Amino acid sequence: MALAGSPGAKKGILERLDSGEVVVGDGSFLITLEKRGYVKAGLWTSEAVVEHPNAVRQLHMEFLRAGSNVMQTFTFSASEDKMESQWEAVNTAACDLAREVANKGDALVAGGICQTSLYKHHKDEARIKKLFRQQLEVFTRKNVDFLIAEYFEHAEEAVWAVEVLKEARKPVAATMCIGPEGDMHGITPGECAVKLVKAGASIVGVNCRFGPCTSLKTMRLMKEGLWAAGLKAHLMVQPLGFHMPDCGKGGFVDLPEYPFALEPRVATRWDIQNYAREAYNLGVRYIGGCCGFEPYHIRAIAEELAPERGFLPPSSDKHGSWGSGLNTHTKPWIRARARREYWENLLPASGRPFCPSLSKPDA
Repeated sequence: MALAGSPGAKKGILERLDSGEVVVGDGSFLITLEKRGYVKAGLWTSEAVVEHPNAVRQLHMEFLRAGSNVMQTFTFSASEDKMESQWEAVNTAACDLAREVANKGDALVAGGICQTSLYKHHKDEARIKKLFRQQLEVFTRKNVDFLIAEYFEHAEEAVWAVEVLKEARKPVAATMCIGPEGDMHGITPGECAVKLVKAGASIVGVNCRFGPCTSLKTMRLMKEGLWAAGLKAHLMVQPLGFHMPDCGKGGFVDLPEYPFALEPRVATRWDIQNYAREAYNLGVRYIGGCCGFEPYHIRAIAEELAPERGFLPPSSDKHGSWGSGLNTHTKPWIRARARREYWENLLPASGRPFCPSLSKPDA
């Protein structure tokens, strides 16, 4: 199969999804850049776009080469309530970096906002919408291609975000960081999806907090909720790149390993190929990842869905799908691993003999 060629005229996000095209999202910025020494854990704000733009640019490029169709602005938590006077410079720089890299391939730029620090304490709709609107003004000035409201644990605040983003008259996607139990007020995934679509979102789904398996369960409930309400929307999923079956309602933030000891839970590229296929079979056409999703995980999505997309990502030039590149290895027992069946059926060892298989959430 041919590798992706140079970009031509770009179709918009809804044009792509309406035609049944698979859109591959990008992956982890906060946790990946924290590991690389450019982001400080805690508030998880995105000053790196102005302090270390080359690091952010490089990560965007890695996701583009891996097959991403979307360069999401690194603007997570980049609102005035969390960054004070820095918020505008960060949002502006993030848009410029995302556009610079998107222009090197067939990728769109998505301006992203997330939940505020105010909702849990004040629920001041006017004040919270003002924060969203400030970021939106930058996205509008920089002419991003579409908008994403992500990482919301309360449906009400997510609806407020969608209502504000719709003011720009651009396509809006909305994802919540919830599991099958629903949001923090007990609103089911199906009800959340219905509320988001009624607010104006054209694309709905989940991101972060939970691993691929749990997130797909939540997506199934969202799909069922939309169907029962007679509503239609494109589906989007961007889970963690970690195995998290033992999470509680709050997701991985409640696990004792969060955020500095998650490495034993990292999904393999083969896990992600299976996730991509399951998501596609569920009817999801915007498929990406969140925390823990490295560029090779995004490549795994692009390779698994290459038959549907019609091409492989550029980075596949250095990778044989399902281990096929191992057929040139000097060791015969390693050459024997150059087949899909081997990697699909492998049960990887953690190398930690005294570790439990699961953890008990702190909360």
